[in-house]
Amino acid sequence: MNLKEMINPIVDLAIAAGHAILEVYATDFDVQEKGDQSPLTQADLASHRCIMAGLKALTPDIPVISEEEGLPEFAERRQWQRYWLIDPLDGTKEFVNRNGEFTVNIALIDGGRPLLGVVHVPVQEKTYVGCEGHGSELRTADGTTAIRVSDSSRNPVRIVGSRSHRGASLDAFLDKVGETDMVPMGSSLKFCVVAEGGADIYPRLGPTSEWDTAAAQAVVEQAGGQVLELDGKPLSYNQKEDILNPFFVVIGATDRDWLALLANGE
Repeated sequence: MNLKEMINPIVDLAIAAGHAILEVYATDFDVQEKGDQSPLTQADLASHRCIMAGLKALTPDIPVISEEEGLPEFAERRQWQRYWLIDPLDGTKEFVNRNGEFTVNIALIDGGRPLLGVVHVPVQEKTYVGCEGHGSELRTADGTTAIRVSDSSRNPVRIVGSRSHRGASLDAFLDKVGETDMVPMGSSLKFCVVAEGGADIYPRLGPTSEWDTAAAQAVVEQAGGQVLELDGKPLSYNQKEDILNPFFVVIGATDRDWLALLANGE
């Protein structure tokens, strides 16, 4: 597979899924509750069906893991060298709250690493792309722009954080950092803000799943940033039975020892 040749088809697929989401967004939609008490709408399912059909047509021999479909047994998926990992609608809470901060996430995982990631923002009509050997870019109606993380941190440090999830561990970290400018945001957009140099760091000290992070991790890493577990290892995929991520930090500016501050903050 030529990764660069896959960029445009996957972007088109993410945009098509975004259109399916917006059709529901414009209605008085119902909200159901999944087994883990997270919200589910017809938009999640419409996007899922669109992406699954598109990937089957594009790459029929590559398996797919979607948040809206049962997780294959680890004994099966641990044999996969390469697979698609998708979150058809990341930020369903933001969708329900109608603040526009939700995304379509499509990632290609190879050897436990996201090599290609597309994060589409339907309401804002923009798409972030990260692809190994190509770099990261932002696509809008005005064209395509290469993006890159900031070289050094601001004063005050600009930190992007979850709009829906915040806890004592994050507050302790903020105290250690000193003067900060905290930017609340939903979904995988937090990664993308770091990737385009709009924030210095995104510490995630709460639960996430692998489909929440993979596409945006590719965008960050190909923009020169890092996505690290708190022990300093890159966040990896398909390495264990469950699909929950450990706590992690998305680093743009590298002029501070963020991991040491996080360790002390706990």
